[in-house]
Amino acid sequence: MYYISRFRDWLKSWFWHQELEISIVGIQNAGKTTFVNTLTTSEFDENTIPTVGFNHREVKKGSVQLKIWDIGGQHKYRSSWEKYCRNVDCIIFIVDSADFGNLDVARTQLHKLMSWPSLHGIPLLVLGNKNDLEGALNEEELIVSLGLRSLNGRPVTCYSVSAKNQVNMDITMRFLVDLSKNKKKD
Repeated sequence: MYYISRFRDWLKSWFWHQELEISIVGIQNAGKTTFVNTLTTSEFDENTIPTVGFNHREVKKGSVQLKIWDIGGQHKYRSSWEKYCRNVDCIIFIVDSADFGNLDVARTQLHKLMSWPSLHGIPLLVLGNKNDLEGALNEEELIVSLGLRSLNGRPVTCYSVSAKNQVNMDITMRFLVDLSKNKKKD
């Protein structure tokens, strides 16, 4: 019985395995690398250092193989975002939902990125990170502040998360799994 179960699991993983390539962008200090680390290891590391350039990680979560591009958010790296977002299955834009001083910069950079013709049609997932901080914007406030309703030509989804406390990481992963399933149907 044990071998039949293992064979069935192996067979399912071979035929029902899905891949999803995603790019994670956002201005500096939004928590992009912390989000990636929490998503892939389910652990929070207080000593995460800012990304210089980009990081690439691959991780299997359930039946989904995630290929993740974590792109630096400092001003000098923003011009390369479009290059790393082309040909991905989803763009994840992470914003610090409690950093009101940088919301205008985040909105401007998001809209600039989404204006690239090469990114037309690629689904966008906006994550308002750090919802554990006092005064952090909720989903509706993020939608308004970032002007998400004006982004046309693609599906746009927004969640309020905390990578530190793993709040809504499960619905974020569910979104990615569903996206991979829909991709396979296309």
